[in-house]
Amino acid sequence: MNGTVTEARALPAARARLRLSRAARQNIVSYLFLAPYLSLFAVFVIAPVVAAIYLSGTYYNMLQPPRWVGVSNYRLLFLDDDVFLIAVSNTLTFAVITGPLGYAISFALAWLINRVRFKTPYTLAFYTPSITSAIAMSVIWRYVFSSDRYGLLNTLLMSTGILSEPFPWLLDKDTILPVIMFVSLWMSMGTNFLVFLAGLQTVPTELYEAARVDGIQSALQEVWYVTLPMMRPQLLFGAVMAIVGSFSVFQVAIQLAGLPSPLYAGHTIVAHLYDYAFIRFEMGYAAAIAVILFVFTFLLGRTAMRVFSEE
Repeated sequence: MNGTVTEARALPAARARLRLSRAARQNIVSYLFLAPYLSLFAVFVIAPVVAAIYLSGTYYNMLQPPRWVGVSNYRLLFLDDDVFLIAVSNTLTFAVITGPLGYAISFALAWLINRVRFKTPYTLAFYTPSITSAIAMSVIWRYVFSSDRYGLLNTLLMSTGILSEPFPWLLDKDTILPVIMFVSLWMSMGTNFLVFLAGLQTVPTELYEAARVDGIQSALQEVWYVTLPMMRPQLLFGAVMAIVGSFSVFQVAIQLAGLPSPLYAGHTIVAHLYDYAFIRFEMGYAAAIAVILFVFTFLLGRTAMRVFSEE
């Protein structure tokens, strides 16, 4: 009796394994095509994330083997490292302002350019700053915001009588972060801008004609009721890219304000990570900073996916 019951219970499991093996054989070609990508993804994405999480709980100076210290690095970050808290504040301020603003400007410019006849010159004009080296652009903007009387902005303001003496734009703690935001926004018309422009060109014109028949009269109503719902995939991609870009600001900040910046007014999380990783060689502490940054971007990315999900 017991043997019969055992065989009866084992029969569905055997059938399930048979179905799985049959499905695996049928999809073997698909798995082979996926194998190169999955291998590279595991080696260059998953493995570094796992290694960073492990190293964040160690003291590691690259000369000695990692020594496990538990949550000490995280405790130091949030309780004893005042510079890190300043970096978090600066990065969050930067992300809250430049992220949504750059996102909206990218979409607005793409929408306007999509409505004109000759799109290529305008597209090239707005996209070019994003493909230019951040270092080269920072050199130009350092000349614009130079603190002496030869800086272009100071020259203009002094010639018009607004200023009586040069203002230290890149040395004053109240203006360093706004200058970094301004330059970053100027360079932000990159991938998002092209993705939005491509997405706008894929919206069927028949939908706009049907919308006008249904009573939509203005261009803004077309955008709200037709364009945005049809561009959910592009809007999601742009949101994720905007989040990653705003939290990873580094090159522009250090080229404009230096490392460290005056009174850490332009210090960001990535700059703090770079300081401990490649100047002090405290890799465990730097890994803890990287994990915190990963958590920020991951949670915000998941939020963006929920907002723009088509379900």
